[in-house]
Amino acid sequence: MGTGKSSVARHLEKLLGWPVFDTDGMIAEALGMPIAEIFSKLGEERFRTEETLALERIQPAGRSIIVTGGGAILRPHNVVRLSELGTVVCLTADLPTLRERLKPAANRPLLQSENPDATIERLLREREPLYEAAADLTIDTTSLTHAQVAESIRESLALTP
Repeated sequence: MGTGKSSVARHLEKLLGWPVFDTDGMIAEALGMPIAEIFSKLGEERFRTEETLALERIQPAGRSIIVTGGGAILRPHNVVRLSELGTVVCLTADLPTLRERLKPAANRPLLQSENPDATIERLLREREPLYEAAADLTIDTTSLTHAQVAESIRESLALTP
């Protein structure tokens, strides 16, 4: 959350011409409501189930870009599925940068708490080892633009259209 996944995916799409599969968008479309509403009406567990189903539905005909929410790695099956689909790239940023990027937190269901900053720190602490274990490539986005991150991914993985 806050690392620029969706924006970087759009830049990669322009650079490479590959289709983008965004699991949050797939879930919102399947359930006919925005992610925030899914969390508030159906709960996080239902969202996570839909996230797993969305990953299972992805059957790319060729090279593609797949964007998941930051919690996709909470289910080991999702990590296996992502690895089956290709190279797993993890985008990170330092805590002060994430706090700044995630203000205001109105459209972030997991940050609807009394202390969003503490929630960001807790989520990062809990998930960081999972991100590290799942990632084939990790890029720190703290001081990079979305275009620079996309270019870094392209160069690091020697990707061509």
